[in-house]
Amino acid sequence: MATNNTITNKEKETSTLEKISWKLDPDHSEVAFQVKHMMISNVRGYLKDFSVEVTSDDENFSNAEIFFSGKMDSISTSNEKRDQHLRSEEFFDIENNPEITFRSAQYKQTEEGKYKLEGDLTIKGTTKKVILDVDFGGIQTDPWGNEKAGFSVTGKINRKDFGLNWNTALEKGGMLVGDDVKISCEIQLIKDK
Repeated sequence: MATNNTITNKEKETSTLEKISWKLDPDHSEVAFQVKHMMISNVRGYLKDFSVEVTSDDENFSNAEIFFSGKMDSISTSNEKRDQHLRSEEFFDIENNPEITFRSAQYKQTEEGKYKLEGDLTIKGTTKKVILDVDFGGIQTDPWGNEKAGFSVTGKINRKDFGLNWNTALEKGGMLVGDDVKISCEIQLIKDK
């Protein structure tokens, strides 16, 4: 029985398309979080050391593949005693879990400039599916000829889903640390030349 080995022009075009690679501009990017403290205010923190790798089919980031990793020894809430507690076994246990990671599964446009980013977030050895909101700011060329893309990424996770259970009760009721953690990231990427 004869087989048809003919490749259509569309298949040729698709197979020859090269992925576009993007790397992080760390000087213009930040990864931040906030959590309720004593049920009355928020404490904010940052990861100072992280990386993002992105490949896309085009400059609209169709079918983008995204990988994020953050080094947990770089966590900072502007309070060294609190930061040491966060690095301890009671929270992130960074000796055994030095990084958190996120790997995208789907990046889908919902309206002009707005996307839903779904993927696997791994914290303290536990992996859960999360969905993040992304505002795509567009692409610009900087004064040195680098093409850059900008994104604002927001979302919310429950820390207990990842085994971050430490807490203590307050005298007037409630708990010292809230369960919900709000994530807020400003990411600038540089197109590989």
